[in-house]
Amino acid sequence: MSSGTTQVRRRAAVPSRAGQRIRSAIGYVLLGIVTLIFISPLLVMIGSSLKKPNEIFSTPPSLFGSTLEWGNFVEVFEYAPFGQYLMNGMIVAVLGTALTLAVAALSGYAFSRLKWKGRGATFAVFLATMMLPQEVIIVPAFVLMRSLGWVNSYEALIIPWAFTALGAFLLRQFYMTVPQELEDAARLDGAGTVTIFFRIMLPLSRSTLAVLAVFTFITYWNSFLWPLIIVNDVSALGTIPLGLQQFFGQQGTQWHLLMAASVISMLPTSVLLVALQKHLVRGVVTSGMGGR
Repeated sequence: MSSGTTQVRRRAAVPSRAGQRIRSAIGYVLLGIVTLIFISPLLVMIGSSLKKPNEIFSTPPSLFGSTLEWGNFVEVFEYAPFGQYLMNGMIVAVLGTALTLAVAALSGYAFSRLKWKGRGATFAVFLATMMLPQEVIIVPAFVLMRSLGWVNSYEALIIPWAFTALGAFLLRQFYMTVPQELEDAARLDGAGTVTIFFRIMLPLSRSTLAVLAVFTFITYWNSFLWPLIIVNDVSALGTIPLGLQQFFGQQGTQWHLLMAASVISMLPTSVLLVALQKHLVRGVVTSGMGGR
């Protein structure tokens, strides 16, 4: 009976494994379809960047034109000072990200590990600022920048958006998952608060900082409304979104150049995502998921 029962179980397991393979195959097919839907606009943009101007809206539509016009990417820099826009965007995004990471790491540590009166209430008020949309504070921020004499400057493009609650929240949640015993052991060895922060807490939070760095860099890189308001001289201080607007002219839109410029503007964020991919996966799992 025991042998017969075992054989029956083995036979029953065969359809089960086959069913699992079928379900896996169906899942991969559906995943491929969804992926294709999501990347189709990107493919159209890349294809349009390599077309001639008169082939952008050709009928019937095609992914690529009759020839691959690689010269469109060179013409982008001749039509507008796009190199200047790239440099401005890189300066704003890199410095803004660095300042945001520094502020987030320090404030997150202060809200999670330091004991001071009113910490909980201050953190609650700090988090409440996340509920305010950017459009609400545009006017007060502009008035403040004008009173400081920062209109049409890098300071106005970078500093107002570096002190956000999101970074402090992510770092606070991560620091609260670090065992208190680790900090106590360091204090027994004679380490102070500053040493513990820079030698223990900061290295442990690399993955969370990577997640915040990617989000912050993309936010600065793609910001349009604030640079549009605060920048008067677009040719000197214009960032990528403002630079893309230069391809919309009175003589019509240069769609082939606009698509080529858009492809170029994607490269820095794509490189950043690839470079920090390993930390991103780990950081998404650990940041903001625990606490005590």
